[in-house]
Amino acid sequence: MKEIKHNWKKWLYWFCLGLALICIYKILDNYESVMGVFNTFLGVISPFLIGIFIAYLLYMPSRKFEELYAKIKIKFIAKKARVLGVITVYIIIVAAIIILFSVILPIVFESITDFFSSIPNYVEQVISAYNNLPQDSILKSQIVQDEIHNLQNIDIKQYLDVEAILGYVVNAISAIFSIVDIFIAIIVSVYILVDRKKILAFFKRLAGAIFKERTYKNIDKYFNNSNEIFFKFIASQFLDAIVVGILVSIAMTIMRVKYAPLLGFFIGLFNMIPYVGAIIATVIAAIITLITGGLSQTIWMLIVVIILQQIDANIINPKIVGKSLKISPLLVLFAVTFGGAYFGILGMFLAVPVIAVIKILVDDFIKYKEIMKKHEAKKIET
Repeated sequence: MKEIKHNWKKWLYWFCLGLALICIYKILDNYESVMGVFNTFLGVISPFLIGIFIAYLLYMPSRKFEELYAKIKIKFIAKKARVLGVITVYIIIVAAIIILFSVILPIVFESITDFFSSIPNYVEQVISAYNNLPQDSILKSQIVQDEIHNLQNIDIKQYLDVEAILGYVVNAISAIFSIVDIFIAIIVSVYILVDRKKILAFFKRLAGAIFKERTYKNIDKYFNNSNEIFFKFIASQFLDAIVVGILVSIAMTIMRVKYAPLLGFFIGLFNMIPYVGAIIATVIAAIITLITGGLSQTIWMLIVVIILQQIDANIINPKIVGKSLKISPLLVLFAVTFGGAYFGILGMFLAVPVIAVIKILVDDFIKYKEIMKKHEAKKIET
């Protein structure tokens, strides 16, 4: 009986392996058709994926509002606390979007348009300042002169049509996300937020039915840890970026730095990338300020921005983020560099929570191996 069972498993294994090889061959042989089907499928489920992502981002604030409503002694409000929490979050989101498009973005776009239209003049100023340098200056090398000559021969205006660029961006976004897709995504996110406990309970039951108890506990543990790390990092970095962007914009406006809203928005946005983002944004802002406002204004701008960044790093960010991810700056730098090299800006942003999750897995693996070695050593001693 055992031999029959062993042979049955053996033949089932080879059958599945052969079937998998046939499937792989057919996929490679009909690559374009398969990719067409995959892209169609991805287009169909994309609104649902976006809805899940929106619900994920809004989970924590909706839960906080639900807890507040649940404490109210009015029976109807306490009973509908979750629904009211979700509605409150979406009202705040809509109000924020209205403020963003009616107040903040017009100012930023005005700065962008003015900056792009002024770039040819700034280039001429840089070339003029370079030509006025002494002949024995280190910057008068042949390589720099060749680059300056190439820069003079470029028709910069053909690349600086802001309306065309914005139109291209809008068309690209419209091609990816239609109004119907966005509407479906919002509806999906609302349903997920309202019925999140039932959905999570279902997946927990499913995982418990499929996996062994020990495996299920590990999956539950790592899922909860990963979720906490990703949500805390994404939400806190986004909120921190808004705070830093507003503070820097106000400070630069008081200092009469040109394009203050644009530079503040830019520094706040890049501040979402740990360590590297703040440095890159500050250097670019310093170069723009040097061209538009001179050396004295650049120095004062750098002093103020560095002070604000230190306040953010030591006071604001710890208050928002709370407990740190417990990873060294060197590991963060490696993760950001690696993520940026392979996945661009998004990779730089998500590299930190990903490396934090990997670190937890590696630490647990090391602890498990150490415990196993201790047990083996005890067995040998006895």
